[in-house]
Amino acid sequence: MRLILPESPHMESSGAGTDFVYGITHVGGRKHNEDGLLIMKLPDGYLLAVADGLGGHNAGEVASRLALETLAGVFEREYVEGLEEDLLAILLKKAHEVAHSIVRERARGPLEGMGTTLVSAVVRRRTVIVANTGDSRAYLVSGGKLVARTLDHSPLQELVLIGQVSEEEVMYHPLRNRVSSAIGRHLMVDLYRWEAGPGHILLLSTDGLHDYVSKEEILRALIPGKTARDLAKTLMERALTVTEDNVTVVVWRW
Repeated sequence: MRLILPESPHMESSGAGTDFVYGITHVGGRKHNEDGLLIMKLPDGYLLAVADGLGGHNAGEVASRLALETLAGVFEREYVEGLEEDLLAILLKKAHEVAHSIVRERARGPLEGMGTTLVSAVVRRRTVIVANTGDSRAYLVSGGKLVARTLDHSPLQELVLIGQVSEEEVMYHPLRNRVSSAIGRHLMVDLYRWEAGPGHILLLSTDGLHDYVSKEEILRALIPGKTARDLAKTLMERALTVTEDNVTVVVWRW
């Protein structure tokens, strides 16, 4: 397991991984990094996740840490090799629900109101099972084209779906930082199943990337043939020129 979270309020960046999976988090345009990520080896695959903490003081950092540690703990206790896909999706959803309960239980005193986004994915060979709560995202990309993407839990996403706001307007809209669901606040969990193959790239990101770097730029940066580390570093470098937020990305390549 490799759990990467802020080690101090002023930590600039930390990353880890292999040629085919790599994650990195950076404080970006903030004084404190409330993001975190998880890369965890399973008997027959990997568990990946990113989280973006919400709340004042250090509450966001606590919430993201609790969510990622809980996710890892649930899989350490309950995941078995060859788990059927339907049961795997149920386990991912359960991990989000358990994390929600724990964050709510701890939200007392200065931590009151804390929460976190959480997008998690299990990669087993060419199958990806994704669970999402909040507005962090998972993308599946092939040949510079978007194959699939999670939908944000946000008022702005609802406006996009009914056609009142265009995709181009999202990055500059005043509602872009609001979420309608988060671990520890109001829980929603969406599940996705994607099929990937050679040349496909899976990206998990917090909104410090996708709220500031356009979809087109993200897709152009995800070039097949490069290592996951190179892809993650390229995305981070681009985000740091424009972002006002913490930035976290996890990249998996086939």
